[in-house]
Parts: sequence; structure tokens; C-alpha cells
Amino acid sequence: MKKIRYILLCLVYCGVVSIFSSCSEEAQPSITLGEVMIQLSGLDEDLSDMNVQLRNITTNSVFIERTNQQGVATFRVTPGIYEAAVSASRNSEGITYIYNGTSGQVVVQKGQQATTTIQMRCATTSQVVIKELYCGGCMSDNGVDKFQYDKCVILYNNSSEPASLSNLCFGIAAPANAQANNNNYTADGHLTYEGEGFIPVWNGIWYFPETLTIAPYSQVVINIHGAINNTLTYSQSIDYGNSEYYCMFDPESGYNNSSYYPTPSEWIPTNHYLKAVEVGVANAWPFSVSSPALVVFQTKDVTPAEYAQNVNNYWYDGGGSNSVKRCVKVPNEWIVDAIEVYSKDYQSSCVKRLTADVDAGYVFMTNYKGHSIYRNVDQEATEGLVENKDLLVYNYVLGVDDSTDPSGIDAEASRQRGAHIIYQDTNNATNDFHERQLCSLRK
Repeated sequence: MKKIRYILLCLVYCGVVSIFSSCSEEAQPSITLGEVMIQLSGLDEDLSDMNVQLRNITTNSVFIERTNQQGVATFRVTPGIYEAAVSASRNSEGITYIYNGTSGQVVVQKGQQATTTIQMRCATTSQVVIKELYCGGCMSDNGVDKFQYDKCVILYNNSSEPASLSNLCFGIAAPANAQANNNNYTADGHLTYEGEGFIPVWNGIWYFPETLTIAPYSQVVINIHGAINNTLTYSQSIDYGNSEYYCMFDPESGYNNSSYYPTPSEWIPTNHYLKAVEVGVANAWPFSVSSPALVVFQTKDVTPAEYAQNVNNYWYDGGGSNSVKRCVKVPNEWIVDAIEVYSKDYQSSCVKRLTADVDAGYVFMTNYKGHSIYRNVDQEATEGLVENKDLLVYNYVLGVDDSTDPSGIDAEASRQRGAHIIYQDTNNATNDFHERQLCSLRK
């Protein structure tokens, strides 16, 4: 009996040790750890008590520490390559200010201290947001072939007032894939255009030829590739035959590859066709199927075509003057919304293309599964609308693995019941989006 009791005590002890060692890397011998000190800067106000996230880009493990009175967060972690990010909000005289910041890659070595500074930048929110992005494609009905010519983005008026947007455009940051070799970084791990006040969008832009008006709490669907009823051939895809939809279709621009741009569905009015300006070399807008960085913007005091055709606004991915690498500089103050997507299959290889004042985070996506990237609900704001009484649907179950909407509100089911949804917008895709099992356009 004593022997049995001894064995049980040992098992309990080992279990307790296992539990505590998995909760914190502090439990490991200090000689195996390295120290990271993250210093926040760029704000005149108090920098204390801000949550800083540190992510191991190989294991995707995330650690969180709060800053001290000096605005410093200290981590003790295993050796590896890490990235740090911070988001915070401050209220002043009824106005909420959002601040974001990101580091470059931080190398942590055993028994050594690494330090880096994060420049905090003020982020702005918009009346119109990206509600959903579907770009990863799906499998064919035979379960073998892959299909990707059915992409779309859904914009949403996140307010109670009508939204009218003139000169509204779409661009994609370079390189097309987050996991691709990115030559736009300095030796200390920062984007070369960070602090320059612009985001370079690659290869070309698409724009609405007329002012777009979106009713309160309403959405607009814009097809990117394949504005037809794709479900006739691929049942897991999307039918874009809808008179309210818009599509990117302008063969005269040079984007004329019929695989990407078949003649749009007869249901889509021709005045719902977007126009394009190609500045690079391609027969289709090279929108990534795995990890795009989408930028929505409005040109000011100049038409989209005039701006994109002005050589003074050109910038080259990785430097040089190769037309294949040509981009258009989009001033940050023109940006309505943006989203950084990382490939779930290449997590450790993905790096940021959008600066912290545009999107301080990223959201992972699995392609060829029919999944979409969907914005999370602002639970407090949505529940605070008196007209939503008894209309909200809870117990949301369409997230993917551990990526889901923390509010628990099923936005699409609630909207079908007449609820008005207010989506979260912190200019940080890590906090604002999740991977959804299927695009909301699927019925």
C-alpha cells in the first residue's frame, strides 16, 4: 500500500510540474532562456500598462507582458526569432484614439539580452471597413483539383449614417505573398518605407468609376476574379450572378486573361464594372491565393487613373527600375482600410508589408478549403444598439480551429434576423479578424 501511495504521489507531483512548466517559460532553467526588452516610444502620454505580444515565428507561440512605468515590457523566452506587436486605445474628451506598433524580427539567443524599440503610431478608423475577404479558393467536386478563380471582397458600412465614397480604389502591397522573399526591409528589420507615409501597391489598381454609396449597416460585394456562377462547375465555390454585386472587369486595361476574367454574369449591370490601371507587367491582377495584403483607398483631388499614371508616384519593389516590380505609392491618409493576411502553411516565413498605422497585425488563412477571412463583431457596441433587442444570435461555430470570433455572436445569422452589426476595428488584423469555414455568400 505504501508503494502504491508513493507512486500516486509521484504521479501527482509530475503532473503539477508539467502543468506549471507549460504555462510559463520562466520555469525552465534560466541558462536556456534569453531576455527580450521591448521599449515603446512615440507617444507623449503614459506608456505603462500596455499589453505587448511577442510571437515566436517558428512555433507561433505567443507571450504577453505589460509595460512598466518606463514603457518597457520584458520577456524571458527560449532562443529563436520573434516579432513583437502592441495595440492600445486611449479616450480623451469623448474621442477614442487607437495606437499600434510592430517590431521587426528579434533574434533571441541563450543567456543574452535583446532589445528593440517599437514606435507607436496613431491609427484611424473608418466608416467603411473590409467585412470579409474570400481569396483562398476551394477544391473541385472530385476532391483532387484546386480552383482559385472566384475571389471577392465585401465592404461594409459600419455606422448608422449613409457612406458615400468617391474615387474608391483597391491595391495590393508587394510582394504578392507574405511568405515570399521581401527585399523591402532594412538591416535592423524595418520596412524601408516605414515612416515615409505611404504604402506601395503593386502592379496596378482597380477603382469605381462612379461614387459608391453604402446604406447604414449594409454591405457591397466586389468580385475580384470570376464574376460568374462558379457553382455550376465547382459546387463549393460562389455564384456571383446578382444585380447588386460589382466586379473587376476591364479587358482594355491589359488585365484580360479569360481564366481570371470571363465575361461577367448577365445579372451584373455593366455600370457595376470597376476600371483598372495596370502599371506593371501581367495579364491579370496578381491577387494572392494564399496571403495577400489588400489596401482600400480614396484618391484626393485627383482621379485614380491620373494618379496611377503619373510616373512621379511610382516606386519599385526591392529597388531598381524593373517594370515588373513597379508600384504606386498610396499616401497613408488616403487609406480607408487594409488587411494583412499570412499563409497558415508558411507561418514562419511570413513578414509584414503593411505598416503599423495601417494594420498592426495579420490573420492566418488556409487556402483551397473554401475558407474566408471575416471581421469580428464589436460585442459591446452591437449589444448596445437598442434596435438589436432579441435579434442577436449567439453560439457562433464557424471559426476554424482556434481562430474564431471571441464575441460569440453569429453576425450573418443575426443580420438575417434584422440586427445591425457593428464590427470591431482596431487597425490590427490579429484582433479584428478570424478565419471562417466558408464565405458568407455561400448559401
